[in-house]
Amino acid sequence: MTLREYIDKNQQTLKELIFELCRIPAPTHHEEKRAEFCEKFLKNCGAEGVYIDEAKNVIYPYNFKENKLHVVNAHMDTVFPDLEPFEVRVEGDKAYCPGIGDDTTNLAMLLIIAKYFAENKPETDGGILFVCNSCEEGLGNLKGTRCFMDKYKDYVVDFVALDLSYDEIISNSIGSERYKIELWAQGGHSFSKFGNTNAIERASRLICDLYGVKVPQYGDSVTTYNVGMIEGGTSINTIAEYAALMYEYRSSDRKCLEDMRKIFESIIEKNRTLCEKIEVTLLGERPCMGDVDEIAHQALASKCIDAIVSEYKAMPSIESGSTDCNIPLAMGIPAVSFGGYLGGGAHTRGEWIELSSLDNGFRAVGNYFDTLIKG
Repeated sequence: MTLREYIDKNQQTLKELIFELCRIPAPTHHEEKRAEFCEKFLKNCGAEGVYIDEAKNVIYPYNFKENKLHVVNAHMDTVFPDLEPFEVRVEGDKAYCPGIGDDTTNLAMLLIIAKYFAENKPETDGGILFVCNSCEEGLGNLKGTRCFMDKYKDYVVDFVALDLSYDEIISNSIGSERYKIELWAQGGHSFSKFGNTNAIERASRLICDLYGVKVPQYGDSVTTYNVGMIEGGTSINTIAEYAALMYEYRSSDRKCLEDMRKIFESIIEKNRTLCEKIEVTLLGERPCMGDVDEIAHQALASKCIDAIVSEYKAMPSIESGSTDCNIPLAMGIPAVSFGGYLGGGAHTRGEWIELSSLDNGFRAVGNYFDTLIKG
């Protein structure tokens, strides 16, 4: 049976598996239940050598004999902290559930295609590393991908992350640095100690400085920044002794990211004189694109585009983004991200997928795997 025939035969199985995976909680750093499910699924279909590594990645090395290795992954974690199962709600052609698109649908596709390889054992052009990985979202800081790429980097020739929908692909990485900034001031009673320094007021000065930055630009690079959270204070009649904020900056260019770090450090130093104390903690760091062979990278992107266009009949948009691909791209390894569905509402509790899009999307993902099969 060809992979195409297998995919067409398992379209209903795909829907059932998506719904089943949605019922398994997988907050970032707490993917263990999904990891156990994925490991059991693969072992039950005869996949040999499947294991869970120290970062909770589920790894299936297919036909790997310390030769060239093609990585295909889908991340298990979602942005939602819930430890209770989600239920899918179907209305017409839409299936609603937090995390159903990002990245549960693509994870289900990866598992079923891995099952095909385990059962049919097609000959491949090199080995394939199937990875259900952890910690892609938020402050997971790409921990899962860092871990398995550190182990297999000497063999990996290219990397495809099954993430997103199939109307776009990501072929350039956006790097980022994320910080928690804590400020301490004199504080005190709002009346008797009026005039003492207030950590919230000092934090507001710092935020104004952070937002007064003119972002660096080289060529067509894009750089952004954001304060996403702020906390502090004790009561309405207390001069705040403590305040904290979460800050990040992102860029599609390594030099811009380096410039933003210097600007950030200078702003922090300026504001130290205004507070009793400031502490800065690096929460996460995602690298920008490294020195990747342009011909090899374009060849991989073209494979993915062709896989989509043959089913979707439209050209996907080519985007920059922050995905698991950041790690291999920083290592100089060609990497592209695309997915197998259409939908919307990612990172919201109203997230949904179009059930009718799964037919073409599953085939598009299968088309990429067909390029790895000999004959």
